[in-house]
Amino acid sequence: MNCSPPQFQLLTIQPFKFGCNPQHALSSFDALKGSSSSILIVKLPTRSRNLLQLQSIRCGDPHPQNADFPRYYSRKERKPFPVPIVELRRAARERQKNRLTQPRGRLPPPKVGLVIKELIPLAYRVMNARITLINNLKQLLKVVPVHACKWCNEIHVGPIGHPFKSCRGPDVSIRKGLHEWGEAFVEDVMVQLESYHLYDRLGKRICHEERFSIPRIPAVVELCIQAGVDLPEYPTKRRRKPIIRIGKREFIDADETDLPDPIPEPSKPLIFNEVSDADVSPLSGKDETIFLAEETVRAWETMRGGARRLMKMYPVRVCGYCPEVHVGHSGHKAQNCGAHKHQQRNGQHGWQAAVLDDLIPPRYVWHVPDLNEEMKRELRNFYGQAPAVVEICVQAGGAVPERYKSTMRLDVGIPNDVAEAEMVV
Repeated sequence: MNCSPPQFQLLTIQPFKFGCNPQHALSSFDALKGSSSSILIVKLPTRSRNLLQLQSIRCGDPHPQNADFPRYYSRKERKPFPVPIVELRRAARERQKNRLTQPRGRLPPPKVGLVIKELIPLAYRVMNARITLINNLKQLLKVVPVHACKWCNEIHVGPIGHPFKSCRGPDVSIRKGLHEWGEAFVEDVMVQLESYHLYDRLGKRICHEERFSIPRIPAVVELCIQAGVDLPEYPTKRRRKPIIRIGKREFIDADETDLPDPIPEPSKPLIFNEVSDADVSPLSGKDETIFLAEETVRAWETMRGGARRLMKMYPVRVCGYCPEVHVGHSGHKAQNCGAHKHQQRNGQHGWQAAVLDDLIPPRYVWHVPDLNEEMKRELRNFYGQAPAVVEICVQAGGAVPERYKSTMRLDVGIPNDVAEAEMVV
């Protein structure tokens, strides 16, 4: 097995005296607890007899050998905050303390109504990667069989559906947890969450009465529009001067009449067209299938990597109780949350900062190690998982990306029968 070269990280511990408490000296190694990487500690004496400096070199791999599956949260649980509440409160107290002594820094361009010009090409790449991913999946689904449960939202990539009793749909007790498999479509593999399109992302929040008058588009498309992508069917307000704050939540637009006429911008990148289902052409051979699978994986990584960079500058909110996503500095006021105990909140969403998986759900599925053999229910703990897009590309002949090998458990030996599995410690 080919192993990537190890990476070394040099950790320097501050010098300490021999007469002090050893617990203070060992507290510098708290960051190394629970790490599977090998650690080399070298003692380097200094000129002073009472001082000793320790240096350690950590040898580790950025991608672990095996990793746990993403945790499943029930409808009664709230999503965890990306940053704990305690850390948010501590950071707020620090900002309040530094506000009196330090001058106020300059706000980033998105908070004053401007667009970051350096991220406009990235927004176009994310937009085209999304369209490329959809077009390629329509072709790969004609080669790789994908099944979807008729009662729940679980899907499976393989010749036949898996036998695991993991269905959470209605009347699950009658079917004893078994799935009832049917044909899957692109919308089942790539979940396209929708959000409201904002003409002015700094304008007033969408109220409950406007929930049907404002168009809803895919959240990734809305993120690209706010980052600089121009779509004629979805106009948006582009400011040339930063806004002027007159209050905590009030502002006025700066006067732009003194500015010269805008210079015609050079030709912007072309946006690909989405192919309809009727125009999807079948693949000619195995080589074309492998090439298309590799291109699909690259488009998947480009879309997720670019969206992660855009989310650092353009805020995205998600409801802590339901999958509703809003691209903007604050969530909307539409009372359409139907999650657990929504009556207590009068249907309002519990907005919090979103992570990448909230904007682009990966849809983890079971990895089929051998397409010629059926998966056994008793050997469930030995199988791995991967995002549905990655699993489709792997079964089509594409290479496995490094970051997903840890959850796919490619190096785990699968027993032949139940008796052999019981012998595993």
